[in-house]
Amino acid sequence: MTQAQSLREQQAPIKSSYRDTPNAALITLKSTGSLDSSSITCKLDTGSALKSAAKVAGLHPKAGGPDPELSGELCSGNMLLDALVACSGVTLKAVATALGIPIESGTVTAEGDMDFKGTLGVDKTAPVGITDIRLAFDLQFGLKEGGEQVTDDDVEKLGKLTERYCVVLQTLVRKPSLAVRVLGKGKEENGIERQVGWGRKI
Repeated sequence: MTQAQSLREQQAPIKSSYRDTPNAALITLKSTGSLDSSSITCKLDTGSALKSAAKVAGLHPKAGGPDPELSGELCSGNMLLDALVACSGVTLKAVATALGIPIESGTVTAEGDMDFKGTLGVDKTAPVGITDIRLAFDLQFGLKEGGEQVTDDDVEKLGKLTERYCVVLQTLVRKPSLAVRVLGKGKEENGIERQVGWGRKI
């Protein structure tokens, strides 16, 4: 059996279930990170079985991929949310440090809604990709220098500056111009190597 046949066999019952029950294709991807008082970092929670293979991307089970807890493969949608959590968490800690707002601990969570009917081509009207993202910070503050409490004004400034200076967040918000290209080398013909390609700006 070829890889193409194997993939079609894996995805056929999934696609059929999405045609019969469209809501079965809907999922909320989630990423979580933690903050502490010791450094300007954000520790991602990738799950115990995934830590050793955190840079291997594969198909999400909703698209025919294996159980990530067994395979160690990460869905690229989760990796996108991981990047948002990591960047925003580090940015928030840096801003808080600069403003003198003491963060003793905290959790950063990003959730994103996705409809797999789109990416699997089951429904041409369904969107491909994550459509709605929710980013949340749950923080435990300490006392500021001089013993003052953190105020609502402090938190507002912290939130606004984190939003403004988070690279990944602003990349998603600003929708950068993109260029896509696919280049490949084909089999040699009469000693001449063939090249094929495609590309465009989006």
